[in-house]
Amino acid sequence: QVQLVESGGGLVQPGGSLRLSCAVSGRINSSIRLAWYRQAPGKQRELIASIDSTDNTDYADSVKGRFTISRDNAKNTVYLQMNSLKLEDTAVYLCHALMRTPWTLDNYWGQGTQVTVSS
Repeated sequence: QVQLVESGGGLVQPGGSLRLSCAVSGRINSSIRLAWYRQAPGKQRELIASIDSTDNTDYADSVKGRFTISRDNAKNTVYLQMNSLKLEDTAVYLCHALMRTPWTLDNYWGQGTQVTVSS
C-alpha cells in the first residue's frame, strides 16, 4: 500500500503563488509516477501535471508556464509550485501515484487540499 498526504492549500489572491506538497509513504518502487489532479465543483477531475521516475514532466495546457511539478526522492515528496494563480485555478488539488508491480498497475490518491483563488 501507498499513502499520499497533501498539504499547502489555502486562500490566495489572483496573481499570487502557492506551493503544494504531497508526502508519499508505504511500499514504493522505482516505477512510481506522481501527478497532481484538480477538481472544481461541477467539473471533471483534470490531470494538470505529472512527473515520472526519470523526472520527465508533463503539464496541461491550462497550467503550462505557471505551474511546476518536482520531486524530492530523499524526502519522498512531490511538489506543485503554482504561480500567477487565476480565479479558475480554484479547486481541490489531489495527489496521485501510479505504480507498476510485476502483477498489477496500482492507483493511489490523496485526500485532496483546497486551493481558493479570490480577491
